[in-house]
Amino acid sequence: MKKRTKRLFGALAGLAAGATGAALWGWRRGSTPEKKSIYPEYNRGRADRWARPGMSVTFRAELMPGRDRAERTFHVGAVLPSGRVTLEGFAGQHTETEFEAIR
Repeated sequence: MKKRTKRLFGALAGLAAGATGAALWGWRRGSTPEKKSIYPEYNRGRADRWARPGMSVTFRAELMPGRDRAERTFHVGAVLPSGRVTLEGFAGQHTETEFEAIR
């Protein structure tokens, strides 16, 4: 058998093995296993978020000196996939560390 033919059969055998493995493991386009990050805050599930749309959050006093607690309190508009939030009536994206702990 020629070297070229051996390479062709080797390539075909490799493709067949890969297709068989993919079929056995159930990996198809769009259903690959979810990647995990090394940062735990990015591995949270949808139900395990630190904030929900509509809830009240209060900025830490160090970030807004001279303002009362009521002036530092805002409502969450949306929770982004990264864990950041957008607030109603306040511009920008904000992280969990900017707010006081939930009591």
